[in-house]
Amino acid sequence: MRSSIPGTAKKFPLNPRHPERICWGCDKYCPALDMACGNGSSRTQHPAEIFGDDWYEPDVDADGPGRDG
Repeated sequence: MRSSIPGTAKKFPLNPRHPERICWGCDKYCPALDMACGNGSSRTQHPAEIFGDDWYEPDVDADGPGRDG
């Protein structure tokens, strides 16, 4: 489902099939070897590549923000 309001951000996929093929740094989602945003240095990884497939789920074991052990 996509937003029908012009100028709004695209829906962000939670677990894309091949995240390594796309740069996730902006709403353009360019191919990794043909970035149009002007970055040019390297692609931005999808959070699933960094944190795993459950990256969007809350961490129930966390103490909460700002708490130190």
